[in-house]
Amino acid sequence: MFLRNQVFDIGSLIGLLFWIILFLVLFSPSIQFHSLKSARLKLISLIERKYGFRLITLIHRQEKVGFFGIPVYRFIDIDDSEAVIRAIRTTPPDRPIALVLHTPGGLVLAAAQIAMALKKHPAKKIVIVPHYAMSGGTLIALAADEIWMSPEAVLGPLDPQLNIGQGIMAPAPSILRAARIKGDKASDQLLIMADVAEKAISEVQDFIVRLLEDKMPREKAVELAKLLTEGKWTHDYPITAEDAKKLGLPVKTEIPPEIYELMELYPQAPVNRPGVEYLPYPVIPHPPRRASRTQQ
Repeated sequence: MFLRNQVFDIGSLIGLLFWIILFLVLFSPSIQFHSLKSARLKLISLIERKYGFRLITLIHRQEKVGFFGIPVYRFIDIDDSEAVIRAIRTTPPDRPIALVLHTPGGLVLAAAQIAMALKKHPAKKIVIVPHYAMSGGTLIALAADEIWMSPEAVLGPLDPQLNIGQGIMAPAPSILRAARIKGDKASDQLLIMADVAEKAISEVQDFIVRLLEDKMPREKAVELAKLLTEGKWTHDYPITAEDAKKLGLPVKTEIPPEIYELMELYPQAPVNRPGVEYLPYPVIPHPPRRASRTQQ
């Protein structure tokens, strides 16, 4: 009888341990995410109080999905543009904005929307690049009054990338070059792609000039727009902070140390999209707490 009870107790203990482990496996990522999110918001609040600007983050990391660790890459998309524009719109017009960018780029439409919203903000606009802001990230950076970059951080070229089929992306300048080389032997498909590529380059160049013409002479802005879009470099070529300065961009190679601490709190971008974060504004004050009878 004693042996049976002992076996039953061991079986119950094993069952209980199984459910505890299962609970931890299922809910540990969620608990960890909320812990990180809380730490990030506290640090964002501290940075805002110390430096006096509204801080917004647009941070994309490689993430792993499910139990298989499949890598998935995050890019600037419409969801990001909606969230960032909402943050900019709710910022008081006299309060500076600092946008932390860490991204490989993304949709031109989404990046352009963010850039336009940032440029229209009346107060000072700062883009902070701790590590890299490529492609669409660079387009957003051009809208800022100042670009704060780590000495090791990089921006990237803005040559449009077009889908030529089967999921293959090709630089617009390369498509134009291929069409010129083929000449009369070019296929109808290549000619159509070349027409789209030419329009895409022209559109991006016009947008770059609009972003830069209040920061430098228009002729210089046009020259820089052509340099960034016409295929001088490959799409992932790193434009360093020193290179960006030489191009005439308003770059400052100093970053508040708290920004690096903030980046440590983004080990990867969890599935429920924490890439864009900011403190809600206006802050709704909590009603004063009633004193307890003991305090009275």
